[in-house]
Amino acid sequence: MEQDLFKRLLREKGLKVTSQRMLVLEIMAEHPGEHLTAEEIFDLARHSYPEIGLATVYRTLQVLVDLRIIDKISLDDGSARYELGQELGSSRHHHHHAICMGCKTVFSLEEDLLDNLEQSLLERLGFTVTDHKVKLYGYCRACKIKKEI
Repeated sequence: MEQDLFKRLLREKGLKVTSQRMLVLEIMAEHPGEHLTAEEIFDLARHSYPEIGLATVYRTLQVLVDLRIIDKISLDDGSARYELGQELGSSRHHHHHAICMGCKTVFSLEEDLLDNLEQSLLERLGFTVTDHKVKLYGYCRACKIKKEI
């Protein structure tokens, strides 16, 4: 499924379909919700394509971010992370994260609790929200139990 979609998107954006670009996109699709770093993508890519370089992975990621095929996110852990973007999932606008301050687990939240605020901004100010990013910090169930013991 994804291969044809990836090829079509790359061609529509005026890019060549290269094995490196396809490999990065396939890795992203195979690891949904994992928020991979460039180094993690590189390690996974070397299993299928041992001659790929880290610089190639970084360049490929930047091209795909620029085209909004993937999103670059910061989860405040010092690393840029990547996930499939708006072009591959138009609901990415509604994608938020809850980050456990104990175990550092990142939970993806698909529901958008800001719909009412966005509608109010549109009605009151004529302001159309096109994107937003929300990061919620706290403790997951397991870490909360550990803290209470």
